[in-house]
Amino acid sequence: MRNGARFTGVFLFLALAAIGAVSAQTTRTAGGVPRTSWGAPDLQGVWDYWTFTALERPREYTGKPLLTDAEHAELVKRLSGQAAAVDARRPSAGDPGGYSQEAWTDRARGTALKQTSLIIYPEDGRIPPMTPQAQQKAAAERAAGGHPVRMRSDGVGDADPEDRGLSERCLLGFSTGPPLQPAGYNNNVQIVQTPDYVVLLLEMNHDARIVPMDGRPHLPSHLTTWLGDARGRWEGNTLVVESTNFTPKMAAFSARIGASGYEFGSAEHLNLVERFTRVDAKTLQYEFTVTDPSTFTKPFTARFPMHLSDGLIYEYACHEGNYGLQNILRGGRVRDGEQR
Repeated sequence: MRNGARFTGVFLFLALAAIGAVSAQTTRTAGGVPRTSWGAPDLQGVWDYWTFTALERPREYTGKPLLTDAEHAELVKRLSGQAAAVDARRPSAGDPGGYSQEAWTDRARGTALKQTSLIIYPEDGRIPPMTPQAQQKAAAERAAGGHPVRMRSDGVGDADPEDRGLSERCLLGFSTGPPLQPAGYNNNVQIVQTPDYVVLLLEMNHDARIVPMDGRPHLPSHLTTWLGDARGRWEGNTLVVESTNFTPKMAAFSARIGASGYEFGSAEHLNLVERFTRVDAKTLQYEFTVTDPSTFTKPFTARFPMHLSDGLIYEYACHEGNYGLQNILRGGRVRDGEQR
C-alpha cells in the first residue's frame, strides 16, 4: 500500500509538472480579468480560503445577512481572543496533547467576513431541514447505535479497519470536501489549468481533483468515487464544476458547526455545483450549491472568497491510516484479551 501510494504521489507530481509546463505560458489581461494564452480566465495559483465566518448564520444574527463595520471589527477581535485563550489554557509550550492555535492552525489570523454566514441561500443562512425519509433513516441509525461508520469523520469501533472514520483512514480530509469548507488549518488549494483540464490540488489529505473541460458525459451511475465525477465548463468568466457519482459511503454533506461535526444523509444522489470566479488579481470568489432531494428539502448555496497566496502547497502526509490505525486495532485486541 505504501509503495502504491508513493508511486501515485510521484506520478501525480510528474503529471502536475507536465500540466504546469503547458499552463505556465504568458497570460494577458482582458476586461480586468487575467487570462491564459489560450484566452480562458486564468485561475491559477495557490488560494487560501480560511475564515472565522460560520457556515450557518448564528442565532444572534437572525435576519441580519451583513455586519456593519463596527460589528465586524468586534467579531474579529472576539474570535481572535477566543483562539488565543485556547493556547493560554495549554499546560505548557511543549505540551504534545493539543495543537497550538498560533503554530498549528489558521485561527490566530483573525479573518472574518462581513456576511454573517457562508450560506447565502436559503435567506436564513441555515442548512435546510432534511426530508422526512432522511430523518427517519437517521433516527433508525441512531437507534441502532449511531450514524453508520461510513458517514462519520471519527471512529466508533476497533473490530475492523472499516469501523474507523473516513478521515482516520486518510480517505477524505476535513476542509477538502468536496465542497471546500474553511476548517482549522490547511485551507489551501492550488489550481492548474490547460485548455482541456483543470486540476484542483488540495493541501488537506493531498487530494487532486482532475476536471475535464472537453464536454464529455459523466460516468455511468454505477461507477462512484470518493471525490465525485467532475465535469467543468465556462460560463463567462466563471469556471463551473458539476460533480455527481459520489459514493454512498460518504455523507451528502458534512459540516463542522460550532465545536461539533455533522453528517447529513448519503451522497448517493448528491449533485454538487461549484463556481470559481476571478474577481481581481488577488481574489477568487468560490460558491457551491448542494442539491440532494433525497436528503434535503431544498438546495442550499454558500459563498466565500479565496485569496491568492505567495506560499506553496506542501504534502499532507496523513499517517493516521498508516500508523495510528494499526495501534487502534492492536489496542482493541489487547483490551479484548483483558476482558476474557
